[in-house]
Amino acid sequence: MPEPNAPVNAYIDVVFLDRAAQVVSISELPFYIGRGAENGNHLSIDDMRVSRKSIVISAGAVGLLIEDNGQREGVFVNDELTKSQPLAHGDRIRLGTDDACQLVFRLPPEAAAQEEAETRLKHILGSMGDDSAEELGGLKLLLEATSLMHSQLPLESVLATMLDHAIVITKADRGMLLEPDKAGVLQVKLARGKDGEVLDPESMNPSRSVLSSAIELGSAVVNEDLNLADLDLQGAQSVVRQLLRSSVVIPLHGAQRRQVGLSTETAWRQLLGAVYLDSKRTATFSALDRQILDALGAQAGSILENARLIERERERQRLEQELSIAREIQQALVPQGLQDFPNFSISGSYRPCDEVGGDYFDVFPLPDGRIALLIADVAGKGLGAALVTTMLQGALSGMTLGVDPVTVFNHLNQFLCGRASVGRCATMFFGLLGADGAFDFVRAGHPTPLLMRRGIVSELYSVGSFPIGLVEDASYDSARIQLEAGDTLLLYTDGVTEAEDKDRNLFQDSRLKEVFGQHSGSSMKTLQDGIFSAIDTFAGGAIQSDDVTLLVAQYRGPTV
Repeated sequence: MPEPNAPVNAYIDVVFLDRAAQVVSISELPFYIGRGAENGNHLSIDDMRVSRKSIVISAGAVGLLIEDNGQREGVFVNDELTKSQPLAHGDRIRLGTDDACQLVFRLPPEAAAQEEAETRLKHILGSMGDDSAEELGGLKLLLEATSLMHSQLPLESVLATMLDHAIVITKADRGMLLEPDKAGVLQVKLARGKDGEVLDPESMNPSRSVLSSAIELGSAVVNEDLNLADLDLQGAQSVVRQLLRSSVVIPLHGAQRRQVGLSTETAWRQLLGAVYLDSKRTATFSALDRQILDALGAQAGSILENARLIERERERQRLEQELSIAREIQQALVPQGLQDFPNFSISGSYRPCDEVGGDYFDVFPLPDGRIALLIADVAGKGLGAALVTTMLQGALSGMTLGVDPVTVFNHLNQFLCGRASVGRCATMFFGLLGADGAFDFVRAGHPTPLLMRRGIVSELYSVGSFPIGLVEDASYDSARIQLEAGDTLLLYTDGVTEAEDKDRNLFQDSRLKEVFGQHSGSSMKTLQDGIFSAIDTFAGGAIQSDDVTLLVAQYRGPTV
């Protein structure tokens, strides 16, 4: 226990009915609570119902101790009047008979979990006499194992330490931790010797009959002398070959869960694995209380379940961090905000449905003075699609060197088709805007851009083409239209027209054309905001199922 004036890892929730609660750390021992800091109180409660000297928390024989230090009308712990008693996590402390102020004693999660486990295990073990030193030693090891649930150790270390504790408790020669494979068959994951040495899991040969018996019973199975066991067990060849005389198998189960069917509700516990311990000596386990083994199974299962949850959470956080970095990189590669050129105003917006997505657009000038517009949509979503979009961007950046777009499209198609394992194709549209309004473009399975001219919306083309990476012998060519001053081009991905409402109805091309036509003469920001607003209103709160990208270009006319 902490010495006087040593810092303590515990705290007090101060809860009033008529004011905000506060949390106060127990900074040292003894820790005084009362009215007025001038009275030597570490926690001063400004309330006339609290005595100047109320209570003191100090180090007890086991844990922390609360004592009445002069509180009027007494001190109550969990509604029981007390003069002095040990404190447990969650204890409710009332100062006097008025319940307007209540203190709640708290331990940090790891300490609270260990305290809870100790209480539960002592309840399981019941009262023990002076001859229970071995059982108490086992209890101590179990509590140490319980504390591992909240440790920062890797899962493998947690499991290995848990197995070492089991070997010490049972005085076994070796121990194994088995976990079910994909087919549900228990396989040895870890194996340890009695001196803590690491054993090769593949060389272990636990008795499958002993394991099956324990799994079927759902509780620890102890065989103190296998020569006296039932005939079926005697017939287990693995036991005979290894000259084993005693064994313990402890099934490990997760927390009990309830499953509701059509007409019934059933309780079940997932089998997480088993601890298997054996020895070549007889009566190895004769002095071991059966209740300790049941407690070991409960605690080991809890450790294994919690360790897996912690590992999955750490993996989730790591993945989220990597996805966040990927998102930042992807967003940095996409042009931001309005770009103004002598003859054009261009703006784009991108809303991925996941952290990273498969949509991509770009705007960049070419050496000949033309402005390049690119929009692409890689099949699929998430990190895989994002990787392909990044590859495409690198390949398409070669157009800034004056490479013919048709040549680049044909090359990319051959590249992706030649790497079928990538499993991705992409729709793309690439256009070149000239100062004179000439608009040359190459398409690869992408939805046709929309052209608004004098308030009338039309499609740029109606003839289809193949996405790149889909058909090996596909070829691509270019087309041209002439823009007029005031024309507006809207490029988009199919996440716009295929946006769904809660009934799985699609937004469709007709709605996009209608919304686009309603914004004749609007600024590009107003136009884009209007389209996104129309999509959101149509979706009615339905989750976005695909990336949504818009790219808008307005032609001012030739330079005078």
